[in-house]
Parts: sequence; C-alpha cells; structure tokens
Amino acid sequence: MSPYNGLLHEMVSTTPTQYWNDSCSTEELQQALANGATGATSNPVIVFNVLKKEMPSWRAHIQQVINQNPTWSEIQVSWQIYQDLALNGAKQLLPLHEQSQRRQGRLSIQTDPAFYNNREAILQQAEYFHGLAPNMQVKVPATEAGIGMVEEATYRGINLNITVSFTVPQVIAAAEAIERGLRRREAEGKEIATLMPVVTMMVGRTDDWLKVVVKRDQININPEYLEWCGVACFKKAYQLFQERRYRSRLLVAAFRNLYHWKEFVGGEVTLTIPWEWQLKYNESGITLAPLMAEPVKPEIINALYQIPDFRRAYDEEGMKVEEFDTYGATVRTLRSFIEGWHNFVSMIRDVMLPNPDAAQ
Repeated sequence: MSPYNGLLHEMVSTTPTQYWNDSCSTEELQQALANGATGATSNPVIVFNVLKKEMPSWRAHIQQVINQNPTWSEIQVSWQIYQDLALNGAKQLLPLHEQSQRRQGRLSIQTDPAFYNNREAILQQAEYFHGLAPNMQVKVPATEAGIGMVEEATYRGINLNITVSFTVPQVIAAAEAIERGLRRREAEGKEIATLMPVVTMMVGRTDDWLKVVVKRDQININPEYLEWCGVACFKKAYQLFQERRYRSRLLVAAFRNLYHWKEFVGGEVTLTIPWEWQLKYNESGITLAPLMAEPVKPEIINALYQIPDFRRAYDEEGMKVEEFDTYGATVRTLRSFIEGWHNFVSMIRDVMLPNPDAAQ
C-alpha cells in the first residue's frame, strides 16, 4: 500500500486525532505532510540520525559554517548545525503554519538534555529557540527543573512540548504548570490564541522500562500485558485531561507496537510517529475504530499493578515532582539523549578534523 491516502490519512480526515512526523528529515517530512501530518519533532538522537542519513546534502553547509567561524569549537559548530537542521524542517512546515492561522505546522526542537537539572539554563535556551522561527515549538524535559520553568516559559509566550515524560504524574504536573502560565497571560490581557502547548507521554519507553523492572525483579506476569503499560497510563492521563479541560494537548511518542497507534485513534491527541512506523501502520490492514474511549481491560490493569513502578506511573499521586529525575525511564532516556548529542558532535568533529588514519 502506498503511504499516501492510507490509514493515517483516513485517521486525520475522519477523527480529531492528528499526527506529526517524528523527524525533521527533508524527505520524510515532505511525504508525511502529503499524507496529512501537521507537524514534526526533533531531538539529539533524531537529529544525529537525520544528519547521518542526509550528510551528502549537509556537508557543504557544515564546511561553510566552519570556514566562516574559524575559531569556533566543535560544540559551537554542532549547535549551529543542530538548529539549522531544525530550521530547515520549520521552513517546510511554515506554509501549513500560516494556512492554519498559526495553530499547526510547528517543528519541535529540544533543549540541551544535559540541562535537565538546571531550570534557568533550560528557560534561557527555550527562549532562544522560540525566537528562531515563528513556528518553533520548544521541547523541555519533565524533570524537576524542567517542570519548574514551564509556567514562566508559558507566561512569556513560548510554545512548549513537554518531553522525557512517561507517567501520569509527569503529564499532570506539566499541564498544571501550563495552566498557571496561561492564566497569568490572561490576567494581563496577553494573547493566548496561538499558544498550542503539548504534553508528551513516551509510551514505548514506559513499556521498555517496566519490562526491565519485571526481568530484574523476577516478577511473574503475562508478557503480552507488558505491551499495555504505556497505553494504560496514556488513557488514564487523557481521561484526566478531558475532565479538567486542560488547554494543552497530549502527544504520544516512542512507538513500539500496533497498540501505540490504534488504541489512541479517536482521541483529541497528536501522535508523533517515526517514518518506519507510519509505513507499518498504513500497511497494517486494520479497520480504524475510535478506541481512545475504550478502557484497558481490568485484568490487565490488575496484573500490571503488581509492578511498583507501574503504580508510580499510573497513579496520579504515584510520584512527587522531586522524584521525576530518578524514575528509571527518565534516567534511561536522558542518558540516551545525552549520548545522542555526543554522537552528533562526533559527526561534526569528523568534518572539522577528519581522521587521518581512516581509509581514503
């Protein structure tokens, strides 16, 4: 089946569920937009993979940046290229952004993952990234420091995407902080119509972590139930968002299986889907049904509830904000993003200082 006018196109045409391309790759983004995508995301791992894939198209630009800034360190060059890749994606999305009266067509760019524990550093970089393009959405982590800057950033008019988030307590804390920022703007008569904050739950990484916990602690559970951890947490969060009428929109990330798509169809949510999963979903042959309102089976929830870290993820009061940084999925993801950034810098280093020992 062609990716065009497939099941994802049917989803965005017939339900309130939207999707973004989980990459700023030029080729992927153009195809996703043609199929109904309304935005795109980036992070250090994504940008590393995009540059690795598209290096022939970017090498001349990288060399130009190096030549024009002969005293810059590899870190400075890397940050310039990182934002240039994001700006390239934002440029492709700009027509949609303008056509939708600034409600769609945004490119999410992630702040430095190494700043996860520094509120002021995250806020400063978020404000800078926000000013790069009219359709930039800034990703900040749902860590204690990240949550700590959300209200102020929202008040300043920065469109946020709260990421590195896996649990109901994290997304509720993020939504509450966004509401406080919006209320402050409203009280001062500031514009909020074009503020479109999103709160991410990385459902696949929730599953990944709980599978590690089950194996580590030798918990006896039906392996199939472990594919439902993130779905259960997301559906619980969605119910709370709807009941409380939060003005932020939930976003699904980190796809691992078919449930991470079909179980959310029909919800007023956004799915940020990697290109390979877009192809899998379009070719799955399933019949689309609005399953967002369908609860996860009680026997699955009851079985998962024997896992302490599932309870922490599923219960609204399962964690306090100061515990977010040490939750296993948070630590694993931050380490992955920081490693992705170092890999990105290493790729830039290979252009600045080619390895003389490498085969020619």
